[in-house]
Amino acid sequence: MADFSESLSDKQIQFIKEQHMFFVSTAPNDGRINLSPKGMDTFRVLSPTKVAYLDFVGSGNETAAHLLENGRITIMFNSYTRNPLILRLYGRGQFHLPDSDGFKELMPLFDEQPGIRQIFEIDVNSVQGSCGFAVPVYELVSERKTLTDWAEKKGPKVIQDYIDNNNQTSIDGLPTGQK
Repeated sequence: MADFSESLSDKQIQFIKEQHMFFVSTAPNDGRINLSPKGMDTFRVLSPTKVAYLDFVGSGNETAAHLLENGRITIMFNSYTRNPLILRLYGRGQFHLPDSDGFKELMPLFDEQPGIRQIFEIDVNSVQGSCGFAVPVYELVSERKTLTDWAEKKGPKVIQDYIDNNNQTSIDGLPTGQK
């Protein structure tokens, strides 16, 4: 049975810090639901009701478009150890582009890396913990460096050109707020 609360407990915050992967889900008012896996030590708990994650350039920017339209976002963590747990954070989010005050305030919490596009900040209004009994046990072999290696080889100018040419609208044609 699922347990709900309005904020993260100390135990849940510790669980989040131990995870190597999380999932982000958003949806427009009308269109495709987006669900994306994330990793690379990019998630931070700012308080029991506020979290943030570092976002990198990619083939699309659905999360930004959906947040501009309606603000809704769900983050999910799974335990892949012998101690099962699924933890979902429901909330409303916004993004901060590199030239914004919000980005400058949050960026010191993260390691500088090539290919950073924005930081997402989420106000958590509901936390759900559930069993996760059917989630398999996995072992982390290593972090992938493909994205950061690619971004480093391209350089900041090519990355910005890529964002300008490929990340201005969602796959459903919604604006993403990228400059």
